[in-house]
Amino acid sequence: MNDNQEPLMQKAQQSLDAAQLLIQQSFYDFAVSRAYYAMFYAVEALLADLGQSYSSHGAVIAAFGREFAKTGKLPVELHRQLIDAQDARNIGDYGMRESLTADQVTQIYNSARGFLTQVEQYRLRESSSDT
Repeated sequence: MNDNQEPLMQKAQQSLDAAQLLIQQSFYDFAVSRAYYAMFYAVEALLADLGQSYSSHGAVIAAFGREFAKTGKLPVELHRQLIDAQDARNIGDYGMRESLTADQVTQIYNSARGFLTQVEQYRLRESSSDT
């Protein structure tokens, strides 16, 4: 494990917590952004452990697919959930004519929560196999 992982994982958890608060206040477009970023920061932490860092969201998502989903290290559906969350985040952040529903955002939030759980479980398995 590398030193950059823990701050990123903390930021991921804080983003997930913020998403929950925003959902409770019906700020759905903003909540989906925080849920997506929870997943994004967790992926950045995983990639940092491999010595990889990217300057675009697309590159981070592609690297996650290549390094973790396609290799079977993590379930392939997590890659799809990350892509779907980014699509929803783009609507939430930039969609002037369309908004997300409570159900859509809750689904992304639940995906993000499960995503973080699976990333943490993977990190635990990897750290125990390193010792």
